[in-house]
Amino acid sequence: MSRTTARTADVRRAADAVLPVVAACDLDRTLVYSRKAARLGLPDGTHEELVRDLACVEIYESEPLSYVTQAAHRTVEALARTGALVPATTRTRAQYERIMLPGPQAPYAVTANGGFLLVDGVADQAWTDRVTRVLAESSHPFAEVEGYMASVFKPEWTSKLRSAEGLFCYAVVRRQHLPEGFVDEVADWARAHGWRASLQGRKLYVVPDELRKGAAVAEVARRTDAHTVVAAGDSLLDAEMLESATRAIRPAHGELHDVGWTTPGLTVTGAAGAAAGEEIASWLLAQVTEGAAG
Repeated sequence: MSRTTARTADVRRAADAVLPVVAACDLDRTLVYSRKAARLGLPDGTHEELVRDLACVEIYESEPLSYVTQAAHRTVEALARTGALVPATTRTRAQYERIMLPGPQAPYAVTANGGFLLVDGVADQAWTDRVTRVLAESSHPFAEVEGYMASVFKPEWTSKLRSAEGLFCYAVVRRQHLPEGFVDEVADWARAHGWRASLQGRKLYVVPDELRKGAAVAEVARRTDAHTVVAAGDSLLDAEMLESATRAIRPAHGELHDVGWTTPGLTVTGAAGAAAGEEIASWLLAQVTEGAAG
């Protein structure tokens, strides 16, 4: 059964949603974690205790892949039932479909770093057309970027090269084998061509400047008449979404943490890893609850 049909009876339809607060949240390494990423910030010897506390939220090729803590699982379910949760991910639509967060399906979701706005699980055509037009007018041609990546990502340090729905590219890399300065070189090339680079775990993304989660989240706020947007994210690709939010939170790990990134109204979690995801879920729920009460 597909994500779109699985929980139909328990969904607040997007067309009916009027929300005081929109809670936009990145997924990987912000809300959901691989087992390895879940251990970020933990001392040695706590692995078994952590594993017992994890709830699986993604299966890939018949194997569990992504997790949240049990406490985060309960909090995310409560947050989803408010209708305010907007997953905002760089994942493609197919990759997003694998994530099964607890509670009803989010009426709105942002995938492909803002390339698609899903409304009740279906890509909104007007938004897709808008993105296509903006990228055609503003971005260096996708085919040339794809060609550049094929020429510089060598087999010695690259496991896979991927095109994400014809919108951006990414490479799965072996970080320990990357040449010194290579990421900076890619980032410089991308910047000179109106794109930007982001290294998240084993994936190095190259994304057009105008392909932005924050723009899609702002569209959700417009459609729902939300007066407040709160946001969570961990990577450089999330920075614009966090900056444009009323209030934001980031974990004490990841790209933004590594460079000491901040913005007015920003909260930083006390913990890293899956424990930070738990903090983020609780913070988002508190923001939505307070906004609804106010």
